[in-house]
Amino acid sequence: MNVADSQRVGSALERLGYTFTGKAEEADVIVLNTCVVRQSAEDRAYGRLYSLRPLKERNPNLVINLMGCLVGVRGAEKLRQKLPFVDVFSPPSDPGPLIAYLTQDETRALEQAETARRFALMDGEFTLPEHERGKLVSAHVPVVYGCSHACTFCIIPYRRGAERSRPVGEIVAEVRSLVAQGVKEITLLGQIVDRYGKDVPDGPNLAALLRIVHEVEGLERIRFLTSHPNYFGEDLMRAVAELPKVMPHIEVPLQAGSDEVLKRMKRGYTQADYRRLVEKIRATIPGVSIATDIIVGFPGETEEQFMETYRVLADLKLDVAHLARYSPRPGTVAARRMEDDVPEEEKMRRFRMLEELQAEIAAEINARYLGETVEVLFEEKVKGRWKGRTPTNKLVFVESEEDLRGRVERVTITWTGPWSMQARLTRLAPTLAPDEATA
Repeated sequence: MNVADSQRVGSALERLGYTFTGKAEEADVIVLNTCVVRQSAEDRAYGRLYSLRPLKERNPNLVINLMGCLVGVRGAEKLRQKLPFVDVFSPPSDPGPLIAYLTQDETRALEQAETARRFALMDGEFTLPEHERGKLVSAHVPVVYGCSHACTFCIIPYRRGAERSRPVGEIVAEVRSLVAQGVKEITLLGQIVDRYGKDVPDGPNLAALLRIVHEVEGLERIRFLTSHPNYFGEDLMRAVAELPKVMPHIEVPLQAGSDEVLKRMKRGYTQADYRRLVEKIRATIPGVSIATDIIVGFPGETEEQFMETYRVLADLKLDVAHLARYSPRPGTVAARRMEDDVPEEEKMRRFRMLEELQAEIAAEINARYLGETVEVLFEEKVKGRWKGRTPTNKLVFVESEEDLRGRVERVTITWTGPWSMQARLTRLAPTLAPDEATA
């Protein structure tokens, strides 16, 4: 979501005549877009912000804009006192305050929302920043802002506000504009993306939105994240199974394998519910890959409750597990009402156990691809090799002197590991002589 928000800020600034620079020392405007989903992310945000202070002291005309979840929807006033060297404070997904400040229009607060639309969204159409235009293969398109589910550990509802679905026409116009700029793949985003349209009377749901976006000419691949077990319905499964452009990769967090921990997290499902969902997804979507999120060390998590999580992961053998150690987030129910009673060293031990287990699972799953031919959408060249992804979101590297950016190529997998695979272009495979082929 922050990647998408940052692109909108860059686009808005270019409409004012600014150009991108990769060096902070050369900038007239610096925007620090922040995440505070975990304490480590918040610490990094503050560290980077204070590292910019000397630049402001040397150049008082430098404009520093703090944006994102560190500011939140209501946090600007407190931060102004704490961070006097910051000129502008912007809520998540809103370049309006910065644009208003730079156009000397900061006192007209009621017009900021329209300013943001005029400069950044252009009524749904979206121009990528110049340094990414024509080069970006995969782009993110927010469809739901904020969240109203309020898990006890999660700070997102407090910082990004209540759930708001974007109009279908605005989303489709943005997708079309991205495709016109060379984008081949889009990922529809939401904190709980499956809840798209639930705040709009008689509006389409995510399954219907996928079918609409699928009709955009020139678009080759569609993904979406992140899902929630309670809202991932059969209509959405059928849409993924039936629509060729929608990739068979699902991100649906487990968070914990213990029913008691899930209840304290206010997740709204049980371990058995999650197992049934995974079974149904696999039965409905052929060849699907599934990613999950897991938090270890949630308040009150016992060794046995952690081992329930371990056993679920071992049994289900999911393709990817994003792991996190619990850290209290200010204002959340867990921070206010529950003691953070699992020691840090124990959190790390549990984290490492799951990490090692998932490495074994991923290696086993990826090994099945060895010698197989799959389609890969190539995104960029990294250290002399082209990087791309399969429909199931497996990372693949290929050595080639050709320009593969934005191309979907059939490749033959020649090596597999837990986190990536190597391949060769199938069309360049050596041709056997007749006697060799029949030997």
